[in-house]
Order: sequence, then C-alpha cells, then structure tokens
Amino acid sequence: MKKSLFFLLLVAGVVFAGNAAPREFYELRIYHFKTAEQQTRTENYLEKAFIPAMHRMGTKKIGIFKPVETDTTYGKKLYVLIPFNSIDGFVTLTDKLAKDKEYATAGTDYIDAKFDNPPYDRMEKIVLKAFSGMQQSAVPNLKAPVSERIYELRSYEGHTEKIYQNKVKMFNDGDEVGLFKRLNFNAVFYGEVLSGSRMPNLMYMTTFENKEERDAHWKAFSADPQWKTLSAMPEYQKNVSKNVQIFLRPTQYSDL
Repeated sequence: MKKSLFFLLLVAGVVFAGNAAPREFYELRIYHFKTAEQQTRTENYLEKAFIPAMHRMGTKKIGIFKPVETDTTYGKKLYVLIPFNSIDGFVTLTDKLAKDKEYATAGTDYIDAKFDNPPYDRMEKIVLKAFSGMQQSAVPNLKAPVSERIYELRSYEGHTEKIYQNKVKMFNDGDEVGLFKRLNFNAVFYGEVLSGSRMPNLMYMTTFENKEERDAHWKAFSADPQWKTLSAMPEYQKNVSKNVQIFLRPTQYSDL
C-alpha cells in the first residue's frame, strides 16, 4: 500500500512538473523615428500585421508602448515587448513570419519599404531571460483609461558581472519580487539582459493607474519594513551602478 501511494505521488509530481509553465525569454524592441509618418507606418504594421501574426502563433501578450507625452523622446520612440517560451522562439521568429501569407499582405508597406523611404530610422533589440522569481510575464489588472496609465520600465546596470548577479539574487532570493507583488506594483516582467547595448543589466516593468498612484506605491515601498531590512543587508550593498527609469503608456491595441 505504501509503495503504491509513493508511486502515485511520484507520477503526480512528474505530471505537475511537466505541466509547469516554461521560463520565458523576451525581446524588447525599440524603434527610433525621425518623422511622425514613420511612426504611423510602423504602428500600422504592428497593429495590422505583426500582432495578428503573433496571435496566430499562440503568443498573446505583445506589449506596445509609447513614451509619456512629457518625455523628450515622445513621438521619436516606440517600445515593443515580445515574450517567448524558449530562446528558440526568438531565433526562429523571422523565418516563421516569412511563411505567414496574411502577415506578408497586411505588412507590405513595412516589409517591402524602399531604401529611401524606411518606416523607422533605427531599431534596437534587447534579449532578456525571465527571473526565476517571476518566470512568466503578466497582463496588469488596471481599470483607468489607457491615456492615464503609467508603465515604468526600469534598467539596473551593474559595476561588474558578479556585482550585477548580486542584484539579480536580491530580487529572487531576497524576494524583492515578492515585495513588489505584495505592494501591488502590477509587474509585467522581470528579466536578466542577455544581450543589449548596456551590460551587465537587468530590466523590469511595473504598472499603475496613473502617475499619482505610481508615486504613492514607491513611497510605500521605501517605507516598507521588508525593504528596509533587505536594503540594509551587508551582502546587497552597492550592487547597482546606474538606474534608468522610463515612463510609458500602452497603445490602444497593445495586449498589455
């Protein structure tokens, strides 16, 4: 009887592990524009061709974001967050899109743009791996109009690879991720930057109904006993060399 029970528990454990959601990888794509026309063309491509094609492949959480109106890059940049269940999804994306006839038709203006009339000036691509503390991206539970919502993209650069990994450990083992969750920061993702122009680096995105709520959440975070204890621990001192904050709003057609 005991052996049978042990076997059933073992099988159940294997099934559970097999059904566990995979640890995601992300592509953060940043478009740079010289003109409003370029942005319009790229957004039309994303809304009418790219997102529908990704949905057909089973990827439902595509984020499209613009800088807030007061940002000096407003109208000059567009951020696209694409989740993958494996790094292979990122590597094979271009080939998969090339086989989608609906995508090719809907995205003709962007895909077949001429050299003297491109739909953007430059494009950056940052590749990330989800933190162990939050292995899947999440759709934020916000009720405010899109025009009021604040999405905060943060980048934490490290002095060295080892010191950077210490900050990653602070999020995972130190449960900084859990602290953000408890305080309802509505995180979209946390990720280790595997490849990008600023290395070593980690990035994450939190979301709020509006700027006032964002400020109130960070005030509560700074005063929280868990954060005060964690940030005072000797092993987590001086593990960030640069902190960059970017405030964004989602587009009307963004999944996130």
